[in-house]
Amino acid sequence: MLNLLQKRRSIRRYADKMLKKEDLTAILQAGLLAPTSCNKQSWEFILVEDKETLAAFGNCREPKQAFLPQAAAAIVVLGDTAKSDAWVEDASIALAFMQLQAESLGIGSCWVQIRNRQSNQNMSANAYVSELLSIPSPYEVLAILSLGYPAEERPAYSLDELKYDKVHQEAFGKKMF
Repeated sequence: MLNLLQKRRSIRRYADKMLKKEDLTAILQAGLLAPTSCNKQSWEFILVEDKETLAAFGNCREPKQAFLPQAAAAIVVLGDTAKSDAWVEDASIALAFMQLQAESLGIGSCWVQIRNRQSNQNMSANAYVSELLSIPSPYEVLAILSLGYPAEERPAYSLDELKYDKVHQEAFGKKMF
């Protein structure tokens, strides 16, 4: 697991190649296996492979997210705000699980934050994506996970370069390392 975490990097350049259906299924299954507060499963996922919709996603944020139209697919991760007050946490854990599953399959990904962001279309990013995908209230969009085979290589993180000073033991300020 630690090796997988070291290798996982945000990928914003993708090869022009479709993803396998079984890989997309495995990525979605990872999200569905994510733990949730009180097992309420407040998240929902929308798989998008349509090129016109992916192109429209480029305008979901300010500044323009130029890499989103190049992705082979995207998963929009949203939560039911009426079902759980922990929908943000639930959706975040599911998205992280999906990123790790994608990495394990050799698929690049990038988390595009939507919640509390503005689109470049004079509306909130949530309103823009919700309108584009007919997402009803009380659902809110947390993020879009772009997916595709990497067209760039990024070096793995080194354990020696981790910020160990961020780890405290027993009380804040008592360094562990």
